[in-house]
Amino acid sequence: MEHARLTLMTADPASVDSLVRYLEGDVRPRVEKTLGNEGMVLFANPELGVIVVESFWVSGDAMRESEHVVAPLRDKSVGQGAATVSVEHHEVASSLRLERPKAGAGARLTRMDLQPPRVEETIAAYEDSALPWLGEMKGFSSALFLVHRPSGRAMIEMIWHDEASLAASRGAEASVRADVVAATDGVVRALEEFGLVFTSGRY
Repeated sequence: MEHARLTLMTADPASVDSLVRYLEGDVRPRVEKTLGNEGMVLFANPELGVIVVESFWVSGDAMRESEHVVAPLRDKSVGQGAATVSVEHHEVASSLRLERPKAGAGARLTRMDLQPPRVEETIAAYEDSALPWLGEMKGFSSALFLVHRPSGRAMIEMIWHDEASLAASRGAEASVRADVVAATDGVVRALEEFGLVFTSGRY
């Protein structure tokens, strides 16, 4: 089962451009050359000074074994302008891609708390409610469901062609999100929107 490491960085908005250059120019090549890596994604909200980096791995073991490469790069990012850095580890539970998103695409990340015994039920409810709708939505590119089974932490990531498509999807996605929560007693704890800087992952 594929896994993903999510790194959330918050920084002075004035430092975001230099931090993105460091992540794309220095960190990305080294991570992508690491055994077991399946690509990276970088999202940014320059106005708020928030960056999300995702790296994908063929397995949980590969993700854990990559830590000796990734940890020093993550630490160095603090000196490049990131005021805070936090890390989460997830399993890739479900994915749908109609096309590879391009730089400038709009992304919405929905963070949820699930009941660990009902993780599989929640994944099934998401696939039943969201995936048919997404396949019909104009401007949709890809979707990803990530979960940390022991804690029930989860994240749904949806990427749209551009900011206009992202904005147009808000109402319909809210309805789908409510259906999933109602069916499984999950809790939405955060809703975030970003621009896509780059992606080399297959999701």
